[in-house]
Amino acid sequence: MKILILGAGGVGGYFGGRLVQAGVDVTFLVRPARAARIAKDGLRISSTLGDATLPVHVVTQDTLTTGYDLVILTAKAYDLDSAIKAIAPAMSATSVVLPLLNGMAHLQTLDAQFGAARVLGGVAYIAATLSADGEIRHLNNVHRLAFGAREAAQEKICAAFANITQGAQLDLVHSTDIVQAMWDKWVFLAALAGMTCLMRSHVGDIMQTRAGERLMLALLHECAAVARAEGHAPAEKVMENYRAQLTLKGSTFAASMLRDTESGGATEADHILGALLALAQQHQQAAPMLETAYTHMQTYAVRRARE
Repeated sequence: MKILILGAGGVGGYFGGRLVQAGVDVTFLVRPARAARIAKDGLRISSTLGDATLPVHVVTQDTLTTGYDLVILTAKAYDLDSAIKAIAPAMSATSVVLPLLNGMAHLQTLDAQFGAARVLGGVAYIAATLSADGEIRHLNNVHRLAFGAREAAQEKICAAFANITQGAQLDLVHSTDIVQAMWDKWVFLAALAGMTCLMRSHVGDIMQTRAGERLMLALLHECAAVARAEGHAPAEKVMENYRAQLTLKGSTFAASMLRDTESGGATEADHILGALLALAQQHQQAAPMLETAYTHMQTYAVRRARE
């Protein structure tokens, strides 16, 4: 199986690097400057789960050709249109896309472009970033990638991917209900991103305030209610785990959206918070915490554009 990964940043570079270590045929589609850096230094990963410096195969837009069985998409939601344009030349009649974006709205766009039969479901669980010197820095000890079929006919390629990646130094999960897994993460991430951005700090700091725990759980409840209305309610065991993580005293956990905001960058607020709020409103559900969190991020975007 030949695999193309769009980008070699925190997510794509980390997961792709671990697949390369396991002998999987992986090519990275990168910009010229990133290609030059990798050619000089290799793909470098810094992680408590094992450092690595790897020689990897890269292509740039002008050298990209078809012939890939699986294309892994790790772009941010706000770059989805340009990401689709970038990978289009690599997509043959049988190529399949595995998107690792957050939320659900990207599926509709990808389905319209390539056909639903060629778009798998996927979820990445990792905190990683690309440093200024080109090193991929793994920020926690979680490196889980869940993937699965959205249609029965996709099971064959999912099984093939699971087979070739068995030796990878990753927590790889071939999910039997990937759509539910995607909804579960969306619920959690919307609560985490909404609150850590709204309060401009990590979970532990929020938990030291008088109303922090109550407000965090209220937002989580609103997000879960939307999933329930859409027919994808998280299981109680899942919610129990989320409540524990989001109210853990002393935790330094925060969403990457907070890092993006603090650095003055673009964010996925529309895709993660806005899309969920739109569904709440369609179902006529009250979601004051979600609306406040999204309005806060909209205000940030307006000010960012103005300044």
